[in-house]
Amino acid sequence: MHIHPSILSADFVNLESELQTISSADAVHVDVMDNHFVPNLTFGTQMVKRLQEVSPIPLDVHLMISNVDDFGPEYAKLGIASTTFHIEASKDPKSLIKAIRKAGSKVAVAIKPGTELSQVENLFTEIDMLLIMTVEPGFGGQPLIEATLEKVANAKASFKARNLEISIQVDGGVTTENISQLSLLGADTFVAGSSVFMSSDRAGNIARLRDLARL
Repeated sequence: MHIHPSILSADFVNLESELQTISSADAVHVDVMDNHFVPNLTFGTQMVKRLQEVSPIPLDVHLMISNVDDFGPEYAKLGIASTTFHIEASKDPKSLIKAIRKAGSKVAVAIKPGTELSQVENLFTEIDMLLIMTVEPGFGGQPLIEATLEKVANAKASFKARNLEISIQVDGGVTTENISQLSLLGADTFVAGSSVFMSSDRAGNIARLRDLARL
């Protein structure tokens, strides 16, 4: 069970010190937004490059950008551990997957709450992780959309039937109250923003989330 705190909920003025407070996590989730694919603007390649240089844990970069076919491989070349792109933004996902992997990064595909699992089934044999958005992407602090839970269970069943070892990541509204349920449904990688960064004991909260996911 992997906990990936999202720096969308961190103090942007002090990101290096914020990263140190979550050093017990498995990776840090970095949301790259372009104010076009989603209605928010965050980081570009220069910031991600600097985060890669100072982070004590691997970077899990989530690209929420429209021109992902062009820029996705550029992020992967920065040495990040995992690069996630949205199926809704890619015109040629298979070529993008190959380019990201060639750059040395693991590759994941993400789907919004309204996107059917069937739209990415043809990519299952080519990815390391599937990211199921449990909120509409763009802003942190949103409550989990209950209707997305069935998608987690269906993805797990599909992977098992095909004998595929693919991680299932959930992003949005993950808390100590629902992480056990998400784990039981099949998720193994959890993006937690507010539930980690809003805590005065971040290391303790990361440990608690991980323990609850293992139940």
